[in-house]
Amino acid sequence: MSTERWIASDQTTPPEEEQARSLRPRVLSEYVGQRELVERLTIAMQASRERSEPIEHLLLHGPPGLGKTTLAHVVANEMGSTCHVTSGPALTKGADLVGALTRLEAGDVLFIDEIHRMPVAVEEFIYPAMEDGRIDVAIDAGLHGRTVRLAIKPFTLIGATTRAGLLSAPLRSRFGMIHHLRYYPDADLERILNRSRELLGVEAHPEALATIAMRSRGTPRIANRLLRRVRDYAQVRADGVIASRVVDEALALEGVDERGMDELDRLYLKTIGTTYAGGPVGLEAVAATLGEDSGTLEDVVEPYLLQIGLLARTRRGRQLTPEGAKLVGVAPPESVPNDELFDATDA
Repeated sequence: MSTERWIASDQTTPPEEEQARSLRPRVLSEYVGQRELVERLTIAMQASRERSEPIEHLLLHGPPGLGKTTLAHVVANEMGSTCHVTSGPALTKGADLVGALTRLEAGDVLFIDEIHRMPVAVEEFIYPAMEDGRIDVAIDAGLHGRTVRLAIKPFTLIGATTRAGLLSAPLRSRFGMIHHLRYYPDADLERILNRSRELLGVEAHPEALATIAMRSRGTPRIANRLLRRVRDYAQVRADGVIASRVVDEALALEGVDERGMDELDRLYLKTIGTTYAGGPVGLEAVAATLGEDSGTLEDVVEPYLLQIGLLARTRRGRQLTPEGAKLVGVAPPESVPNDELFDATDA
């Protein structure tokens, strides 16, 4: 089964990424949601501008698609600097990081996505850069090896991760601000969709945008993706106007139901409900039955099912909740004691 899904918040194609950039807010006043973080950033940036300094290093963690990359660009724009983007897996050796750091101008932002995947050898290079504004580069090795110290200009490191628990304690402690991004309520998603609709030049009824918001899994990236799919459908089948009926028809064609679930979500629940009597069952067993990678199920499928209360993670495995069992059409499994439940954010 293919795991390329319209509602997978961690998957983007190059054309879609280009379209997403055109819809991103460029200043903090355009940014919708995450009010606590916006307030913290507003204060930090104003204070830093008054001192003519870059803002403190910032770590953003949370599920994919919630705006971590967007915030990095917003911070750079607000501070009148440039945002340089890279990722943890792309920094395979110390020289990669040295190259990125030495290209920075004073006050620039270096954004490292999936920073928890940065190799340990590279991570050690970034400690003195974050704290002291320098890099120690080893020239040769062995008895005659020596170290050259390079000064770098003051900068802000913004790290983003979907797996904060995998970040090393020494790296985490060097960030001045750490914030967890949460899923968006439907009201905020409606505001995002309305702004995107205006930028795309699309006519849409308010109730239609509300329907898209409810099916967007609390994620702006998915909301904008579904809006573009509905826009295409409306252009071809409904004179370009997005109404509630058009949304229902377009998303039914994409396999997205009224809960925002797609075929893989429903098959995952059905497998636990029918093959394993509602659970508890180990993740590896479910993955083998579906022919899917367990990491895909854990990172892409399960978070939303946990969020909407259809699935529970227990110490004995995955189990359907009574609501999940009702949806699948099976008898609910025995209730699980609270001390056997994992939190939804646990690995």
